[in-house]
Amino acid sequence: MVAEIGPSNIESAFLLEALKRGTRVDGRGIYDYRTLKIACGPTYGLAEVQLGQTRVLARVSCEVTRPFPDRPTEGIVLFNTELSSMAGFGLDSSSSKSSTQEVAISRMVERVIKQSRAIDSEALCILAGEKVWTVRIDIHFLDHGGNLIDAASIAAIAALRHFRRPDVTVDGEEAIIHDVKERNPVPLSIHHTPICVTFGFFGAAGDMLVLDPTLLEEQVQVSSFTITLNSHREICALNKAGGIPLSPAQIQRCTQVALAKVDEVNEKIQLALKAAASA
Repeated sequence: MVAEIGPSNIESAFLLEALKRGTRVDGRGIYDYRTLKIACGPTYGLAEVQLGQTRVLARVSCEVTRPFPDRPTEGIVLFNTELSSMAGFGLDSSSSKSSTQEVAISRMVERVIKQSRAIDSEALCILAGEKVWTVRIDIHFLDHGGNLIDAASIAAIAALRHFRRPDVTVDGEEAIIHDVKERNPVPLSIHHTPICVTFGFFGAAGDMLVLDPTLLEEQVQVSSFTITLNSHREICALNKAGGIPLSPAQIQRCTQVALAKVDEVNEKIQLALKAAASA
């Protein structure tokens, strides 16, 4: 197992001094995202997101299964993440730190999409109590350049909106699943598009903050805060990691910045979906 090497004291001091002067090591403003690229396809339900040096691939698949006994009319949505040593130096899927980070990201994405009711689970029902669609979202981290949560959430929702399932005809107690060559596949019923926006806080009191922290900034930050919003300006989830508390004024400031960034990300998702549809 390779031990993770953190930033040196000189790197940390340089980063903090730059933030005090209102700039960042990579030249961005404190409220600037890195360059975001989204590509969907060539197959349905496949989306790749590149956020600076961070690259994430999301793939959506489905199969027919029996529903849970307590929810006979609802489909099933499953999430799986893979953070391997190929994503960056010092990462090892067998280490406890990597496993903890992987679980935290998986739970956050599941909370953002599943618990916010972004997907209409009842629309995944074929025959109540007998057959439903199980939708699986696999998220693979290809390069770890920081802020995996934002990149993973964008990749997951883009893949879900791009995905198409086979059409179904129900005749009494019999369900006929049509091949995609016979009938056009059907998109998922998605109520809204939740997007994660993450901030990093620095300094002993956490008085300095940045949007979309890089890997170096994540290693130096004293706390992080992720706010999830949709295009309807609704807060879907909040997540805070790190020791220092945040004041209501800091949370409000993050919310105002996140509202503007969510609109930008949504526009890029729409452009990626249009480009995939016309390809």
